[in-house]
Amino acid sequence: MDAYISALMGLAGIAIGSLSSFATTWMTQRSQVKERHREVEVAKREKLFSDFIKEATRLYGDALSHQKDDVSDLVLLYALVAQMRLVSSRQVVDAAELAMERIVETYLASNRCLSELRDLARSGAMNFLLDFAEACRTELATGHLSAR
Repeated sequence: MDAYISALMGLAGIAIGSLSSFATTWMTQRSQVKERHREVEVAKREKLFSDFIKEATRLYGDALSHQKDDVSDLVLLYALVAQMRLVSSRQVVDAAELAMERIVETYLASNRCLSELRDLARSGAMNFLLDFAEACRTELATGHLSAR
């Protein structure tokens, strides 16, 4: 009888050890998959934010020296903001919309000469993406990855 109990205890120990090993491996794998997914999401957001900054900067530079009533150049910028609405926080989207408004206002204003551009740069008025960059940095640093 003692031999049976010893054998059963041995089998139970093996089963518990195997189950513990399986659970540990599964949890480690799951954690690695989640971290990889998070890294991919952060990279996508960084690309989206970078594309917005590039396009907004290009349009702002154009707006300083051109007046337009045509909104076709703003379509890509609007599309980038729409993509941000799907994945970014309210603060990022609001800051992007403010930057877009600033670009539109600049297009509607009179053209600027070089001395006016120098004065704008010195006053900090040309730094229209500051709030957007700060909101993006905060979102990426805090790991905010859920839709708003």
